[in-house]
Amino acid sequence: MGTETTPLTADRFAAAARAAGATAPDSVLAEVGTELINRWSEPQRYYHTGEHLAACLDLVGDEPVVALAVWGHDAVYDPTAADNEERSAVLTGELLTECQVPAPVIEEVVRLVRLTAGHAVSPGDRNGALLADADLAILAAPWPDYVRYVAAVRAEYAHVPDDLWRIGRSTVLQSLLALPTLYHHTPALEPTARANLHRELASLTATPPQDRS
Repeated sequence: MGTETTPLTADRFAAAARAAGATAPDSVLAEVGTELINRWSEPQRYYHTGEHLAACLDLVGDEPVVALAVWGHDAVYDPTAADNEERSAVLTGELLTECQVPAPVIEEVVRLVRLTAGHAVSPGDRNGALLADADLAILAAPWPDYVRYVAAVRAEYAHVPDDLWRIGRSTVLQSLLALPTLYHHTPALEPTARANLHRELASLTATPPQDRS
């Protein structure tokens, strides 16, 4: 949200994997880290880019299991598909298996990736709360930054006609507003995020002006 992020490198992924118990050779960790960075750099991405990944990594800090979930949570991103989170979860599990991360850790990381499909966090789910807070942090950005975020997401869905975009985006916003809590570790962000969501939703549901020409 306008702040500088720590650069993305394969070494950064490797450090998180090692901290989570990975025992594969360094070359394998480097290869997997490079694959993930390449995926986050695909041309169809305008918001779900390496910048978003880096921002989320900075927010979760020194939490290797959550960091691995951040690396994986949008590893598959096809704006024409409806199962990106599930495909990302499966891919993340496969890649962490290559890295020889312990099975219980992989299971937790995969669970966290799936959680980002709706960002519903159960009471006591510290890892889920940390991931959800990071992934949704953009919602509490100052309005000009929020508008740029929305424009970037719209660019990813350029293939969708305006009327269908308004319907689909409104559904997403309503589902977020229906969550009892958007932020668990950073509750101070809640009022700004909800104000932004309501403001965008109002713009999407307003009656378009009549053409009187």
